[in-house]
Amino acid sequence: MDTVETANHFMAFGEASSDKMPLLGSTMTSSPAANGQLKYDISSSSSSNGNGVHAKINQRMAVSNGTPAAGDCNGTGSMAKSSEDKEEDRSARQSLIILAAIFFTSLFAMIYVYAMFPELDESEKQYIKVPFDIEDAKQLGRVLDRYKDLYYLEVMSGVVLVYIFLQTFAIPGSLFLSILSGFLYNFPVALTLVCFCSALGATLCYLLSQLVGRRVVKHYFPEKARVWAQQVDKHREDLLSYMLFLRMTPFLPNWFINLVAPVIGVPLYPFALGTFLGVAPPSFIAIQAGKTLYKMTSSSDAFSWGSVTLLAVFSVCSLVPVIFKRYFKSKID
Repeated sequence: MDTVETANHFMAFGEASSDKMPLLGSTMTSSPAANGQLKYDISSSSSSNGNGVHAKINQRMAVSNGTPAAGDCNGTGSMAKSSEDKEEDRSARQSLIILAAIFFTSLFAMIYVYAMFPELDESEKQYIKVPFDIEDAKQLGRVLDRYKDLYYLEVMSGVVLVYIFLQTFAIPGSLFLSILSGFLYNFPVALTLVCFCSALGATLCYLLSQLVGRRVVKHYFPEKARVWAQQVDKHREDLLSYMLFLRMTPFLPNWFINLVAPVIGVPLYPFALGTFLGVAPPSFIAIQAGKTLYKMTSSSDAFSWGSVTLLAVFSVCSLVPVIFKRYFKSKID
């Protein structure tokens, strides 16, 4: 048997040995390792007739006290999972506390503005409430119109705070406040007020949903959120135009857009700017309807075939930049 075959024989013998004893003709050194373990280095070398054959075997054996290493224990995964669950529960509690704090702070702000109002007659106090139908808006409009000249800032502050509050917490009623704004103020002031309140309230709702809304969306609207997420991915390069289109059309309710947008990855900038500009056309119609508030019998009176056509025109105009962009891109390609 030549030198190479001998070396191969020793290597095979060392690997197959069940008791992991050192090979014949080799040296074994031991050194202490961490956790009370011993490491054995076994090396063997041979050379003959000028043939440079060198076989070195390094074996490391760990003799432990029976304690399994981290990650090898079956309980490690469950412990990590339990830790993640606790962290998630703690985060959820913190989010709910923040949400409650924002809600009650906004509520106290509205109460403060109401306290700054002049002394109202008993017959008028019953009408100071959030309007949920056109009759509520009429009665509230009569009361506020009586005081708005002498208490201009107080009345406007009340309208602004209530509008933002409704938008922030996705509470119905903002449409009637838009109509009421058209009744109380001239057109430029009313349009600016409505667009500002809509954008700010929607942005606050976006931030709250980003904080605590993920579970709500996944639990109550999983399928709708999934479908809309696919649409957002298709329009990722033109999100501003897409947001303008959604705000001008009734395909998705505004409260749904506000809640789901941060969950599916719509950035804040196109969301806020698209909201501010996109609510202008429908607000224009609501404000114009407010000029004839006393003649209205329902909120549907604000929308005629002419106003619907106007909204359709604005919606198509919002898509014009996207159409041109894709057209020129196809020409270049």
